Amino acid sequence: MEIKLKEWIIELDKLSEEIREVFGGLDNKILFTKPDSKSWSIAENLDHLIKVNSSYFPIFRQLIDQTFVGAFIGKFKFFTKLFGNMIYTSVSDGGKKKIRTFPLWEPRINEGENDIIEKFLDHQEELKNWIKELEPYIEKETIIHSPANRLIVYSLPQAMDIVIAHEKRHLNQALAVLEKIKK
Repeated sequence: MEIKLKEWIIELDKLSEEIREVFGGLDNKILFTKPDSKSWSIAENLDHLIKVNSSYFPIFRQLIDQTFVGAFIGKFKFFTKLFGNMIYTSVSDGGKKKIRTFPLWEPRINEGENDIIEKFLDHQEELKNWIKELEPYIEKETIIHSPANRLIVYSLPQAMDIVIAHEKRHLNQALAVLEKIKK
């Protein structure tokens, strides 16, 4: 599992570097431009990732503090595999199929905020620190639940795979937005 931890951190570093390189020098006008009414801006994609990932942090804290109480359904391996695989598949398609997000994860960022890139990069560092701190729970393949619904259960390693795939999905969406608005 130690190899997997290193892979996740390398992936987060790659994603951070690409965000920094591609979007770091852009002004707010471009970062907040939506190509159409049904698409998110680059800034909204990044804000969404911060919201989703951060919603796991209370669960991570409970694991560390040993106060986490898992859902009963998490005791059944069939459900943890089913939900984990289903969510991973839905976020790892590269963004081909649109999925409506839960209201708690919808971006709420306004154009006056001019530090979304820095916020995202700081957030990535925080996420990497959590991964390192959670190593014993990752090794045990501890079962957690989705921050959006306690009945959606999967293993902590699968949660990390989902987070990484989800970030890649939204990086691709942000790159597509940049392409559209540059035309």
